[in-house]
Order: sequence, then C-alpha cells, then structure tokens
Amino acid sequence: MNSPQRQYEERDASRGPGFLLGVIAGTCIGAGLAIWLSPRLASEIGERLTDSAREVRDRAGDALQRGSDRVGDAVSAATRKGQAVRDDVAESVARSAREVERYATAAKTDRA
Repeated sequence: MNSPQRQYEERDASRGPGFLLGVIAGTCIGAGLAIWLSPRLASEIGERLTDSAREVRDRAGDALQRGSDRVGDAVSAATRKGQAVRDDVAESVARSAREVERYATAAKTDRA
C-alpha cells in the first residue's frame, strides 16, 4: 500500500525538470509579450487621451461660440431698442421745440 507521503513524493518527482522548464518558458513568453504589447498599449492610451482632449476642446469651443452668438444677438437687440428710443426722444424734442417756437411766435404777435 502506498502511503500519502510516498504518493506525494512520486507526484512531485513526476514533475521533474519538465515542470520547471515549463514555468521558466511561460515566464519568458509572458515577459516577452508584456514588453511587446506595452509600447502599443501606451501609445493607444496616449491617442485616446489626445482624442478625448480634442473632443473636450471642440465642445468647449462650440459652447463658447454659442455663448458669443447669444451675447451678440442680445447686444444687437439692445442696440436696436436703444436706437428706437433715441429716435422717439429726438422726435419728441423736435415736436416740443416746434411747439415752443409756435408759442413764442404767438406771444410776439400778441405784443405787437
């Protein structure tokens, strides 16, 4: 009958140098793949970050342009309203000046 200790020793001995060689080969292949893929992954991450930054910049530029357009429209509307008020005031002043002139002329005529 095989004792548990003997079974362990037989199983451990069956691994032998092949197991160790497999571990070393796997480590080397894994390290090689990591070295080979790392620059590619780093450059892809850099590209993604650059693309994201450009997208944020473009969105910010668009928002700034929309805000600038709104401000420009508001300024134009205020300017038009201001010009209309100025024209109304100028017309009222001119009308009042004509009325004052008429009263002055009538007062002169009444004295004469």
